[in-house]
This record gives sequence, structure tokens and C-alpha cells, in this order.
Amino acid sequence: MEASTEFDPWSPGFVADPYPAYARLRAAGRVHWFAPSTQWLVPHHTDVRALLRDRRLGRTYLHRFTHEEFGRTPPPAAHEPFHVLNGDGLLDLEAPGHTRIRRLVATAFTPRTVSDLAPTVHRLAGELVDDLVSDGGGDLIAKVAEPLPVAVIAEMLGIPAADRNLLRPWSADICGMYELNPDEETARRAVRASTEFSAYLRDVIAHRRAHPGADLISALIAAHDEGDRLTEQEMVSTCALLLNAGHEATVNTTGNGWRALFHHPDQLAALRGAPALLPTAVEELMRYDTPLQLFERWVLDDIEVGGTVIPRGSEVALLFGSANHDPARFPDPGRLDVTRADNPHLSFGAGIHYCLGAPLARLELTASYGALLHRAPGLRLLAEPEWKPGYVIRGLRELLVEC
Repeated sequence: MEASTEFDPWSPGFVADPYPAYARLRAAGRVHWFAPSTQWLVPHHTDVRALLRDRRLGRTYLHRFTHEEFGRTPPPAAHEPFHVLNGDGLLDLEAPGHTRIRRLVATAFTPRTVSDLAPTVHRLAGELVDDLVSDGGGDLIAKVAEPLPVAVIAEMLGIPAADRNLLRPWSADICGMYELNPDEETARRAVRASTEFSAYLRDVIAHRRAHPGADLISALIAAHDEGDRLTEQEMVSTCALLLNAGHEATVNTTGNGWRALFHHPDQLAALRGAPALLPTAVEELMRYDTPLQLFERWVLDDIEVGGTVIPRGSEVALLFGSANHDPARFPDPGRLDVTRADNPHLSFGAGIHYCLGAPLARLELTASYGALLHRAPGLRLLAEPEWKPGYVIRGLRELLVEC
């Protein structure tokens, strides 16, 4: 099936509510060609989950092929700062590089490490919510959703508090390149942000090399200096990815989730009446309106999906938002249910690229939702929010509330 009539990621109406179109895609088949982005769309939960684990697909192809061998045009030379920064991070690496770097970084995200962070995360969330309440409300995203994960991941990496205001703009500009068919202005901003962010991180790494501390950057330097595994570019790329991924998804999950709760007052009332439901509710909010709607994979060897052969050199677009609303896996998927216990959503991915920071994200979300439910019991929506134009990373411009 040609998907152009159903799938329109550049349309504000589609971005605001892609779920009816997803239902039509699922009903029409298991895989669909989308000519505008030259991708195969995969909308079903079973297929998305399986392909995330299938090693015939990869986030990159450069570990096996040149651009020319793979039938692809190399990116413009002017874009090199972005691709160098992005290409040496966990998100776009495959084994053995991915395995090596993930093993090093994983020590910062163990259940024990995250558990040790819990008092700090809950304290920060409480302080931010108290400020929101004392102001009588405001933009929930700017006042709570954004500063909490930025503060947490920056603290883990040892980024000075005075510099943390730099992180969100850099991250937003870099993440613009993850959208479908980014234009040249988006690329220009991403290149500039990549250059500035890389230079900043190299300075931080140099300082930590001379003055090591108890932070993750110091730990990565120690491994590097022992001749073990990490180049300096890998350190820069890893830190940039942790800072970007460490807050982009959490910010949008918070905003999208509160919008969903405000639109389902019965579920908000149930959650306020039974705070013990919070961990289950967080999973449901991630399923119901996931901030990452699409995740791409290159086809390294021919695959077959639903009788359609997808040849090597193709790109598949795994539709997380559709998979999370697939009625074959989630009964009544369009209903927000904070008590939904059987909830194998794919918002954190699957396979070797499963989100390394998932335990930390769950902690941050539980802390911020919990603080808002407890300290702002009268929280209400003041105005229907607008969606940002991005589709792949999907979130709100602002969320105006009153306490």
C-alpha cells in the first residue's frame, strides 16, 4: 500500500492526532511504502518489536558498507560536525563499538545507581513544583518538565549548574535532524549546535582530566586513560547523547502525559485517589502518547514483512505510536487506563538499543508526577496546548496550568 494518503508527518493536524491514521495503516497491511521519505512504514506491534531485535537491521550501515556500496549518497561535507558527533554515540553505533561503549556507560544506570539518586530526584521535583505552586501556576513544561531531567543528567555528568541553560537549545537543534527530510536550515542549526556542544564537552573533559571527580565524565576518562576502549570523540559523542536523550523524551512524556490526564479527568481523579497507582500510570502515559513516534532502521540484509520483501539498502520506519495503540496487543488501546497492568509498550525501544536510561526516566517521571499530584492537588489546564511542529520527537510548545 502507498501510505501517502494516510501518513502526513508534516501536517499539523496529523501531528496533533496521528492515531486515526495509524489505525487505517494497520488495517490496510503490515508494511507500506512512503515515497516522500523513501521509507517502509511498519505499524503493527508484533512486527515493530521483532524488527527492533532483528540483527539484519541496524541504526547504521557503515560498519559493513560504504555509502556507495549501500546505494546511498554521502551526506554533504558541510554537515560533518553533526554526523561526527552523532555517529560515534550509542544511538547510531552497532556492534562491536556499541557493545564496548554501552558496557562502560551502563555502570551509571544500574538499578543501584538509580536508587541512590532517588532522594535527590524527589527533592528537585518537590522544589520545582513548590515554585510552580507559589507562582500560582504557569508553563508546566518550562517550570517542571524541562529543568528536572536537565538537572539530573547534568549532575551525573558533572556539568556546572551555571552552564545548564546551554544544554536544552543545543539539544533541540541537534534533535531537529532526527525529523523526516530535515531542510537545510535545520541542518545548519544542527551543525552549529554540534560544533558548539562538542567544543564545550572537550573543554569539560580536559578540565576533568586535570581535576577528576566522582562524575560519569571522570569515570569515562579513567577508562580511556587506561587504554581501555574510548577515544575522545567517543566520549564527546556519548556525553552529548546522554545529555540529549537524558531529557528530550522525559520532557515530552511529562507534557504529553499531563495533557492526556487533563483530557481524562476520571483517570486523573483515580490517580489522585490512589497514589500507589503511579508506577503503572507512568507506563500507561508513555504508551498512550509516546514522545518518540518513529524509529528508523537500515536494512542490512533482505527481510520479509507480511509477504513484502524489503531489500538491502532500504530504510524502515518503525511506528512506535502505532505499535503502542495496536488492538492486537492492547485491549481498547485508545482508552487511557492508569490501572493497565499488562503493558508491553515500546516507548523505550527493544533489543540492543533498548533505552539505557529507562530506569532513570521512570524515576524522574514518577518523582515529577508524584510531586504534582501531592503538592498541587488543584492543578488544572488553563488553555489547550499547541503541538510543536516535529513529528518524530513529538511534544507540546507549552502547557499552561493553574494551581
